[in-house]
Amino acid sequence: MGFFTLYILVPLVFYLAQGSPQLRRANDRQGQCTYTFTVPSPSESSCTEPGEAMTTIRELQRENAARTQDMAALQTRLSLLEKMVNRLLGGKELQQASSSPQAWADNQKELETLRMQKDEWEGQRVSLEMAYSDLLKEKSSLEEEKQRLTERLERVQGQCPPVTEVSRNRDHQVSPRQVSRWGADGVGYQELKSELTALPASKMIPENQSTAQTLENTKMGGSCGELTWVGEPTTYRKADNIAGKYGVWMKDPEPVSPFNQDTIWRINTVGADIRQVFEYENLDQLVKGYPAKVYVVPRSMESNGAVVYKGSLYYVRRKSRIIVKYDFKTETIAIQKELPNAGYHGQYPYSWGGYTDIDLAVDEMGLWVIYSTDKAKGSIAISQLDPKTLEVKQSWETTIRKHSVANAFMACGTMYTVGSYSSGITTLSFAYDTHTGVQKQIRVPFMNQYGYGSMVDYNPSEKKIYGWDNYNMVNYDVRLSKM
Repeated sequence: MGFFTLYILVPLVFYLAQGSPQLRRANDRQGQCTYTFTVPSPSESSCTEPGEAMTTIRELQRENAARTQDMAALQTRLSLLEKMVNRLLGGKELQQASSSPQAWADNQKELETLRMQKDEWEGQRVSLEMAYSDLLKEKSSLEEEKQRLTERLERVQGQCPPVTEVSRNRDHQVSPRQVSRWGADGVGYQELKSELTALPASKMIPENQSTAQTLENTKMGGSCGELTWVGEPTTYRKADNIAGKYGVWMKDPEPVSPFNQDTIWRINTVGADIRQVFEYENLDQLVKGYPAKVYVVPRSMESNGAVVYKGSLYYVRRKSRIIVKYDFKTETIAIQKELPNAGYHGQYPYSWGGYTDIDLAVDEMGLWVIYSTDKAKGSIAISQLDPKTLEVKQSWETTIRKHSVANAFMACGTMYTVGSYSSGITTLSFAYDTHTGVQKQIRVPFMNQYGYGSMVDYNPSEKKIYGWDNYNMVNYDVRLSKM
């Protein structure tokens, strides 16, 4: 058998075993006759072209790269999750926590809670920024109103005899331009927000000419008299954080050893749990911010109606009508007593709000409380208290709506009300004499230098008014008529 025959038969036998062969006879490019056998592949339905193969390879490479990136990202997320879970577990072994499906589910839930809290905090931040912007607009409006009132006051003063007594700020006065790290106008909240301009009580109650004349003719002896003038405020210190937007500061008019006439007391009253009372040896220590001692009272206070009298702090217990006497010397509560029928925690506050329903006061006659009841229907009631037992000694009812005045204090047995807490120039608007039961309108100029007077109290030993005005601790000289 020749070579050519073997060349043809070997492939033919091979291809016959694979399937139905096809013999093709044709000349090649050189013109030589060639025979070609074709047999269908038993496993491949079609032959892949080289171009298609490269495309497929590139797609597989891209898919592999994408999966590699996904795996890397997943590994990063898992690493971050492991760190977060490790913190949440407080040092427990991460492997043990991650091996439990329940622990993993709990961690996922905790992470979701943290994300929600973050979103909530972000929303609060935006809200505070909006509130800050609104407060800046209010401040601008108030400054314009203050300028108009100042010009009006100057015109009125031009028609009156000049006043020679002027209270001047001391060398250590804190400038109103100095702001704390919290910002003087950046507080976005308060306990109760009332209308910016309160309706003066003098426009609600007609003056009784006959009783007013009776008050003019009724004079008290000793060093007491009718309050006829209040000087400009002297600023001593600015509170250094947000808790001091509202507060009280005072001296004890009748101090008990180891305290003396120089001892100063201060309480910041922003917050739901007001317990700290700061004691300062003297005024200079207050200005420098060096308290001698900090007391923590057992029961939280309500707002800024507290006073210090005869070595004890008298204050209203939070969310109640209970008055507490706290002895500084023993650092214990000496007595607690409920003030009968008194409104509390936002029922009958002053116009600025702040849960100022029950306001304690001290004057030459002793310890007082200014409040209202359901029976009085929101009008101011006054009671004199026994400082030892907190029993009510005597009470009076006025026709002055408590919500229509910004504040009130006692001096020489007479209650005086402040017309506005926000107007730069306002007045003492009403006087009620407990000796005669006579009430009258008055027009004694009074200044809220910093635009938010939340505390006004009288010190009978110094004949001064202590005030808290938008973070600032101030006091005023006063003049009483001679009797």
